[in-house]
Amino acid sequence: MRFRFFSLCLCALAALFFAAGCGRYDSSPFTAEIDEPNYRRGKDLLRQGRNQEALGSFLKVVEKRGDDAPESHLEIGILYQQHIKDPIAAIYHYRKFRELKRNSPQSDLVRQRIDAATREFARTLPAQPLDNQMDKLDLLEKLDQLQRENTQLKDQLIGVRTQAVNSPRSPAVPMNDSGSDSLAPLAINPAESPIAAAPEPEPVAEMPAEQPVVVNRPPTQTSQPQPTPAAATTSYRKHVVVKGDTLFILAQRYYGNRSRWRDIYAANRNVLPSESALKIGMELKIPQ
Repeated sequence: MRFRFFSLCLCALAALFFAAGCGRYDSSPFTAEIDEPNYRRGKDLLRQGRNQEALGSFLKVVEKRGDDAPESHLEIGILYQQHIKDPIAAIYHYRKFRELKRNSPQSDLVRQRIDAATREFARTLPAQPLDNQMDKLDLLEKLDQLQRENTQLKDQLIGVRTQAVNSPRSPAVPMNDSGSDSLAPLAINPAESPIAAAPEPEPVAEMPAEQPVVVNRPPTQTSQPQPTPAAATTSYRKHVVVKGDTLFILAQRYYGNRSRWRDIYAANRNVLPSESALKIGMELKIPQ
């Protein structure tokens, strides 16, 4: 009887150990992430252009594997950034990838994606802080360029002055027979002077004091007003503001130069109280 009871206890312990072993096996992700069925299905759906379904498959991999799904986090981040246009969610999954795979060769590329998603989110803010920062950088760059040009002009001016001081006088001043400068004052014979030879003016008879002297002066010619040239007409293109438009973006689109946003702003001061007052549906004039 005792032997039978001992056998039953051993069987019960063996069953408990077996159940515990099976539980550990099920909870441990021995399968590589890229071999997960949902991961492979997500990649296939991406190739077919079914982005929303692919996102669901990758999210299932993250839900199953927890912190052992860095590749799925990367795929989810790309989908959120490029197709769903949700930069905040993309930044979260990019950071999870870098946290789980710190030494990955793709770490720098993912960091660049985080920066790009941050700029995309900043452009959606009303104040447009990044555009203002870019304008400040443009102004600082132009100021630095003007300072360099000013320094170069000063150096050239100093060089020209030094060369003028050191070079001989040209043309040389002729010398007279006595060795003095020919430009020195010369003695003038009064008989040869045209002033001395001129006849003395006849005396003018005095006129009575009560009679005013009338001097005939030639009439002054009044200057005719010059016709002012007609102001040059400026041609404009029309642009209707859509979501995401900024003066910075419009200047890049129409001129290929983001610093020309001020031209658009100046042409539309009647409807724009400030450079960040764009509204969807507003009609703007784009100078040619």
